[in-house]
Amino acid sequence: MKMHKYLSIILIGTIFIGCTKSLNMNPEDKISSGTFWKSRGDFDKALTACYASLQAAEWAVEIPVWDCFTDNGFAQHNSGAAREIVAGSISPSTGGYISGMYNDSYTAIARVNLFLKQMAAYQKNDFSDEDKKKCEAEVRFLRAFYYWELYQMYGDVPLVLEPLTLETQFQPKVAAADVLKQIMTDLDFSIANLNATPYPQNTGHAAVTSAQALKARILLFVAYGKTGTPDIEILKQVRDLTIEIQKSYTLSAKFEDIFRDASQKNNPEIIFSVNFLAPNNTAPWDMYYGDWLVASPLQNFVDAFECTDGLPWGVSPLTDASAPFKNRDPRLAKTVFVDHPDFGGGKVHTPSNSRPTGYGVLKFLVPENIPYGFSTLSQQNAVVFRLGEILLMYAEAQNEIAGADATVYKAMKDLRARVNMPEYPANLSKEEMRERIRHERRIELAFEGLRYYDLRRWHIAGQVLNNVKDGVVAYHFEDKFYQWPLPQSEIDKNNGILIQNPVYK
Repeated sequence: MKMHKYLSIILIGTIFIGCTKSLNMNPEDKISSGTFWKSRGDFDKALTACYASLQAAEWAVEIPVWDCFTDNGFAQHNSGAAREIVAGSISPSTGGYISGMYNDSYTAIARVNLFLKQMAAYQKNDFSDEDKKKCEAEVRFLRAFYYWELYQMYGDVPLVLEPLTLETQFQPKVAAADVLKQIMTDLDFSIANLNATPYPQNTGHAAVTSAQALKARILLFVAYGKTGTPDIEILKQVRDLTIEIQKSYTLSAKFEDIFRDASQKNNPEIIFSVNFLAPNNTAPWDMYYGDWLVASPLQNFVDAFECTDGLPWGVSPLTDASAPFKNRDPRLAKTVFVDHPDFGGGKVHTPSNSRPTGYGVLKFLVPENIPYGFSTLSQQNAVVFRLGEILLMYAEAQNEIAGADATVYKAMKDLRARVNMPEYPANLSKEEMRERIRHERRIELAFEGLRYYDLRRWHIAGQVLNNVKDGVVAYHFEDKFYQWPLPQSEIDKNNGILIQNPVYK
């Protein structure tokens, strides 16, 4: 849903210790738990606020920064503590996403838990049991998303399913397996009770396919365990979920339409997105990536795009070193700009910041918003799930299950045909197709925030990252970084109950 109206709503109840006759328990100039939750409309506003938590930078406008933790890019402004993550110097005191994801996740979970508690207690007849169940399914989908972020980055974390009080505020960690179990419980409830028909895009509501996509992404991660060897039975669940999702969507005719504001509404490929609406609810997409160059693609990433004949650049006879974007996979020019964004027709912007690698990210920019700056009201939605990723998930799972069969070839053919790239050669082995699919994920999903997760779930992060030769910062990855430290600030204020991840003590 468009969330611009209610982002200032604070849904955390205030606990007062001691009071006098002069203390106003429900101040007239603020919203409080004592005066809220009085009508169905209040729950609609609260649901909006639960979705609004997704607008935190790491899940929205700074999604491209995640690729700057990988071999894809460089973050010159150190967004998300990218330098520390890349250089392998993270610690419990590191800021950026190391602490931000933890804190933002639990803030969002607190909103969900309060919503569920208040809804369970609400008895007025303007909120039917059927509508309550759908709302519960929506917020439990959100809670599953946040706990998934915590699970995959930190492992064992506190599992909080009710609003906390002074007596319960200090929570211990539980085993990661128990966190995952709760994630799946929430998602299964959501799949059973969400709207079966996908909402028109730009409503921002989760539907059944949203929960199915999240479950498939999680299972694809979980399937590789701690060794990188996939569990075939788990991958069968991924395959089946992605088959169901494909029934409701088609690929966008134009690759770039997925990410540009004017063509996101009712886009047939978008499954779920974090939504924005100018002028009151915007995100600085164009300024960040078109003017500040918050994310800068590395040369090795640019070189990874094939030529139009499907052969690697440098190997293909179409290679032209004097014109490196010529005869290349069209997604290169739709993802990366050289020096400055130029959309043709006079739509050119000269960045105010330096170009540390000579490249910038074009993928999320809107030509109509040129010139980019502080006054630019960017309202592009952050695409969380789309059919392109679902096809890649299906192909990966099915290839591991049965090898490079006809359905795997078709999924990849469909994805590549959108940008007029040729089919893969016939008779590829499972291992050969695996490498093709992994490469395709890097190209198709570039700067959509998934590369870091992919390298970790395949357990090749050290192998790939420690061999980056063109990074602006020297790369260093150790196995302990497969799990992040809990923020030291959280450890300090939990009276010894919250214990640090062992490798960071």
